[in-house]
Amino acid sequence: MTTKISSKIVGYSVTDKEAEAKAEEKLEKKKRETEVIQMHEKVARPDGLECLEGATYKIRTPLDEHALYVTINDIILNPGTKHEQRRPFEIFINSKNMDHFQWIVALTRVMSAVFRKGGDVTFLAEELQAVFDPKGGYFKPGGKFMPSIVAEIGEVIEHHMRKIGLIVDEELTAHQQKILAEKRAEFEADGGAENGYPAGATLCAKCNTKAVIVMDNCATCLSCADSKCG
Repeated sequence: MTTKISSKIVGYSVTDKEAEAKAEEKLEKKKRETEVIQMHEKVARPDGLECLEGATYKIRTPLDEHALYVTINDIILNPGTKHEQRRPFEIFINSKNMDHFQWIVALTRVMSAVFRKGGDVTFLAEELQAVFDPKGGYFKPGGKFMPSIVAEIGEVIEHHMRKIGLIVDEELTAHQQKILAEKRAEFEADGGAENGYPAGATLCAKCNTKAVIVMDNCATCLSCADSKCG
């Protein structure tokens, strides 16, 4: 159909659909960056997403012939923006040993609820690692002492939180690493090694590893570098 223009044309503009689309996309991105979503209990899985990224960890202890499998799934908040962050969303623990069934179900429900509540959830790993088994703990390969199975679950959670960047520790300087390596080699040459650390090393109160030796008249851990002399 032809449209007849009877009035005088006083101006015109050319519409660029591609430029409009880019401008709209830029505006949408800016909107996402200004509307930062923090973790809270009403955050749900993204629409149409039936699976979440995560990791499964195997826990084998001398207290039980059956292993525990800990699966932690994460959710990504503010994807594609400078505020993008990965947070634990849910946790599942599975084992063939049905003796653990009740407390495992209770623990996973509580931990998943804490993850979804938001805020600083790193305390959860620390609290679990402070649980002691009245029957006694056990040493893992490498000389690290575990006071209970619950504590080892806490260690797995801490490892996962470090992996996704939720827990960030200050790394040892190159000079500190060099000194520790030299002292470790020196002690290994004198008295052999046990679990990768000098024989006769004692338990570290900070990292629970049998790696504390007297170095320069000061008790120092060759695993985490904790020192009684600061």
